[in-house]
Amino acid sequence: MKEKIFLYYTNDLHSHFENWPQIIGYFNQQKDKRERQGQSYWLLDNGDHVDRFHPIAEGLMGKGNVGLLNQAGYHFANLGNNEGITLSREGLYELYDEADFEVLCANLKREKEPQPSWLKAHKVVESKQGVKIGVIGLTAPFQLFYSMLGWSVEAPYETLERELSALSEQTDIIVLLSHLGINDDEEIARRFKEIDIIIGGHTHHLFRSGEFIGNTLLTAAGKHGTHLGEVMLEWDHEIGELTRKEAYAIPTEDMAKDQVTAETLQTIREEAIANLKEHVTELPASEEIGWFHETKLMKGLVETLQEWTEADIAMLNAGVLLDHLAAGEVCYEDVHRICPHPMNPCKVELSGDELLEVIRAAHTKEFTEIKLKGFGFRGEVIGRMVFSGIEIHTKKDGHGNERIEKVLFKGEPLEPDTVYQVATADTFTFGRLLPEVAYAKKKKYYMPELLRDLLVATLKREN
Repeated sequence: MKEKIFLYYTNDLHSHFENWPQIIGYFNQQKDKRERQGQSYWLLDNGDHVDRFHPIAEGLMGKGNVGLLNQAGYHFANLGNNEGITLSREGLYELYDEADFEVLCANLKREKEPQPSWLKAHKVVESKQGVKIGVIGLTAPFQLFYSMLGWSVEAPYETLERELSALSEQTDIIVLLSHLGINDDEEIARRFKEIDIIIGGHTHHLFRSGEFIGNTLLTAAGKHGTHLGEVMLEWDHEIGELTRKEAYAIPTEDMAKDQVTAETLQTIREEAIANLKEHVTELPASEEIGWFHETKLMKGLVETLQEWTEADIAMLNAGVLLDHLAAGEVCYEDVHRICPHPMNPCKVELSGDELLEVIRAAHTKEFTEIKLKGFGFRGEVIGRMVFSGIEIHTKKDGHGNERIEKVLFKGEPLEPDTVYQVATADTFTFGRLLPEVAYAKKKKYYMPELLRDLLVATLKREN
């Protein structure tokens, strides 16, 4: 006798709710079908469902996302870095208090007791015909960030070494919810052959029909709800083995919407927006923004960043401000609208030579026009870099390119070997946008403050 078992999942939604009613509409159809056929199924989310760029996530600090997962009937959820390190320590501790599903993340714990009641390493469930399935979650080990928020995150491989030996003895099938990224997923598949299915995420990769490494099936559904994931497992009860594994990433755009979910989204959005109506300031005149030139508001934000971090110099890209502010009352909703990024202030140490290279790179046309996606940035283009604490003298060459003539700190040229403390957004410490910043040996992050908290301070100070 053979039994079919189904898993339906989402990953890296990032609070992009455009296709959420379609996703739940499809899940509901499949749930009804499985119920009629007497088949076992589970709904799972693999992290980064929350993203504070969206008013629902910001206004309800992620609890609106949890409510949506509850309503949809999810059984399991993993923690992504957006749940883990963009909320305050109390915000994460309380995030899943009302969850009707199991939160599985084996490599994360609070540094001080008590641990949150909702946090579990793994869960063993049983199919209708007695197949035991172990589900375990892992999240990306951003130890420096977690430690600043009072949490400890363990290296994933160490966690698996500890957890899998016991889990293997209790189960027939092991499913890993991995918010680690494609490279780690592939290495885990090679190293831990007892894992049958890896549901991936974090790096936003898409496997339309799954991929096998050895006998482990890897699957992932991209990002932002453009696809949902479906896994079908077939267990042969006569021989006691999995005889079939299939995985699909299914486009969601043209699916029928679930109207109840669409109405719930609207209700939750209205509640969240109401929470964002907190008064910030009154503007006597509108504040304009420009991605390719320095504006008064952008300059003020960079100066606030310099003061906040007690840095020698500060720099931010003008693309972090997305829209103008009209004259009159400004509330927190307006601030969130124009600066939605879950980006933290940080401070790095750079030599004079390194800083000069950063300044030169930041003034190139190629840099300002980069269409950045990810690393916390939720805008369109990087835009012009705006500086505070230094004087930069430039001239344009015959092709209209800006060239650095001289850079002065406190009226004197930068000293090549002198170390300067430079404040910026944490975005530039990731990837290769500005290598000197990314590879700086000394970095200090400021958490849980986001750039928009500094924007609030700027607006209050200047008005």
